[in-house]
Amino acid sequence: RPPWYVEFWTYLQLGFKHIVPQGLDHMLFVLALFFLGQTWRKLLAQTTVFTIAHATTLFLSRYGVVHVPGRIVEPLIAFSIACIALENIWSPRLGPARLVLVFAFGLVHGLGFAGSLAEVKFPENQFLLALLGFNLGVDFGQLLVIAVALLAVGWWRDRPWFRTRIMIPSCSAIAATGLFWTVQRVLT
Repeated sequence: RPPWYVEFWTYLQLGFKHIVPQGLDHMLFVLALFFLGQTWRKLLAQTTVFTIAHATTLFLSRYGVVHVPGRIVEPLIAFSIACIALENIWSPRLGPARLVLVFAFGLVHGLGFAGSLAEVKFPENQFLLALLGFNLGVDFGQLLVIAVALLAVGWWRDRPWFRTRIMIPSCSAIAATGLFWTVQRVLT
């Protein structure tokens, strides 16, 4: 077996690639989180809750505690994208219920991660290290998405017109994409 740091690096890269460039659905979900995370603290709270949730279901599915078929999980992931984006439009404030919703959707996304990683061999003797590397890679991918969003539109987040000119149109497009994918994934 390769040394632990090689295993860790391998799974860190795998987690990153699962978001950027392969996870367009996960990128849109993170963008939807970005649009209602008015402060760094609120954005960090949402992404942390999301990470804890998807790590939990990834861990539980790896040990056979939970398994949901992809034909169910994939439409739910797409629907979660639409729900978060629509909530951004309907609710201009981030409340405690949002974190519960993000956690629930994080559990669903974790099942999606587990399904896509079913073919990947995690090392039995270093599973937790590989899982940690994968989750950190996912987090780095999410941070890159947030950084790009900040560079693209972050300059205007404090402007009074940001919500009507940037956030609502962007979230409308994200929601429409999520709903389209939901229907598409249900029908295929």
